[in-house]
Amino acid sequence: MRRWVFPVIRIALVAAIAVALVKLAFFPSGESTAADPATPTGRLTDPVTAVATGTIVNDVTVTGSVVADDAVPARATAAGTVNKVQATVGSPIEAGAVLFDIKVETPRDPVVETGPDGSQTVTERKPAVSYTEVTAPIAGVLSELPVLAGQSVATGDTVGSVAPPSFSVSATLPAEQQYRLIHRPSEATVTVKGGPAPFTCTGLTITTPPATATDTAPNTEPGTGGGGSASTTTVRCAVPAGVTVFAGLSADLTISAGRAENVLTVPTTAVKGSAEKGVVYVPDEKGGDPAEVQVALGLTDGTSVEVTEGLKEGDSVLQFVPGAQTPEGGCVPSGNGMICTGPDARG
Repeated sequence: MRRWVFPVIRIALVAAIAVALVKLAFFPSGESTAADPATPTGRLTDPVTAVATGTIVNDVTVTGSVVADDAVPARATAAGTVNKVQATVGSPIEAGAVLFDIKVETPRDPVVETGPDGSQTVTERKPAVSYTEVTAPIAGVLSELPVLAGQSVATGDTVGSVAPPSFSVSATLPAEQQYRLIHRPSEATVTVKGGPAPFTCTGLTITTPPATATDTAPNTEPGTGGGGSASTTTVRCAVPAGVTVFAGLSADLTISAGRAENVLTVPTTAVKGSAEKGVVYVPDEKGGDPAEVQVALGLTDGTSVEVTEGLKEGDSVLQFVPGAQTPEGGCVPSGNGMICTGPDARG
């Protein structure tokens, strides 16, 4: 046993171990390959979202400031010379109060007398003198009155201005937000930082000054697409009387431009286009390229958009337009929560 059996068993075990080591080193199994972390085993798929019924509240909020309303000019109502100034710059004044009067001299025809011998004598007469009052166009504070006694003025000349005791809220409206305000509302809600409770301002206007020659880049040929308008769109509304505000205060202006309930919605990230018409992408069940579907769009709140034509509830669409990038550090809603990008993003 010691001489033959045990030595043979020992040699067999050593041989078995050697064979096993060789197999592991040079002939790895399929399971070992699958467990290799360097071997990709995952599969990339585009996230999808379902068309759902929801409510879209189209509120556009911009930040602006409280501004004093523009002064109203006072104009001369006759041609003549300033006779007597009766108001002081900086003082409160009522509408219709006299600022100064204008001395108007109207020439008169001479008197012609015929003597017994037929000769005529012409006697010049002094001009007729009258006085015309220039009054304040509105109540407020007299901010300008640049006239002096004896100064000549002509009809229609600006001879002063009155600053009203009223205020407005003015803000710059980003150009792309105008798509959300095609149906222009007439009022907005104002929140003054550090001021009174939110209130409604009326007389809402959205204006864009027309382009001028100075808005176009020099040396630009017509029709080449160079240059462009530098005009800024401004939204403005009046602060109601009785609300205490001061010029220069920061204020948020919220414009409500519509509300749609129980409508079909999809994330804005799923649509190419954001107003009137758009394109969504429907995934191919067989793994092919997604199909483009034309859709008609309604209201949007900046996160979701109403789909009025082209889809039905429950349809699946790609959550992101192919080729589009999520803004750095931004988050968008997902079926399982939020999808975020950026250095500190969390899924």
